[in-house]
Amino acid sequence: MARQSPLSCPGHTRPVVHLHYSGITDNGFYFITASKDGKPMLRQGDTGDWIGTFEGHKGAVWGACLNSGASRAATGAADFTAKVWDALSGQEIHSFTHKHIVKPVDFSPSNQLLLTGCNDKLLRVFDLSKPDVEPQMLEGHNSSLRCAVWISDTIVASCAEDCEVRIWDMRTSKMVTAVPTDNPVMSIEMSRDGELLTVVHGKLVTFMRTSSYEKTKTFTMPMSMYSASLHPSKSCFVAGGEDFKLYKFDFDDGKELESYKGHFGPVHCVRYSPDGEVYCSGSEDGTVRLWLNIVGKTYGLWRNPGDS
Repeated sequence: MARQSPLSCPGHTRPVVHLHYSGITDNGFYFITASKDGKPMLRQGDTGDWIGTFEGHKGAVWGACLNSGASRAATGAADFTAKVWDALSGQEIHSFTHKHIVKPVDFSPSNQLLLTGCNDKLLRVFDLSKPDVEPQMLEGHNSSLRCAVWISDTIVASCAEDCEVRIWDMRTSKMVTAVPTDNPVMSIEMSRDGELLTVVHGKLVTFMRTSSYEKTKTFTMPMSMYSASLHPSKSCFVAGGEDFKLYKFDFDDGKELESYKGHFGPVHCVRYSPDGEVYCSGSEDGTVRLWLNIVGKTYGLWRNPGDS
């Protein structure tokens, strides 16, 4: 079996707590990382090469995302703001003041709306075409927001420091349903085709249909995980957590396929690239690492000596 040799992406000086990939654009694809050093960074998605740093936050950055075309970035931080940036120039476009620390941020599928989750227990939705208008509020959580993603342009999923995934309808500003989990939710991710939510809670990874909010599969992990990501083909998923390792599992039966060590601290976030060729991880050790999905393949900066 070929040896996995991850690419290390230096730059952050404190733990990396979140990362997000763009969609595939005419110029490739990109990812953004959020770190407690307060300096979110944009990188080339297939190589990890540094492109730029978004300067302006005055505290730890807890959440970051790119819109599908990688023209805009958004960040949420401990300075009580969510910011929207021009991802091409690095210039700040909007700064939305909150009443407490902002953690999750997410662009709607249409890229017209920005969803934020705050430690004041509120979800907010900002219309980016009317940045001076007060945001739409979603109230009901009983603790600080940890995760929030769009399922569609009208439906949102969120998790706080409790044991449930809440589904909201933006047309009514009301909760549609609450799906219980066995443990507090650490991470949620929308699949590339929009059909499944990947939910990480304790030692469990659950997959939930976005059409019915039914749990379709739940797999037990070797230890507590903090993040997981489903391959675009839905053939496998990767996860990372307390023991510094990255794991790959078969999506059909949950069988462990591979595991690799490379970080020197717990893995806080992991995400597959939109082409499924690599997955990216961020850790307490302050590093970002890129891993080949198929070890030994020639891709990006990796070269298989057997390829002519």
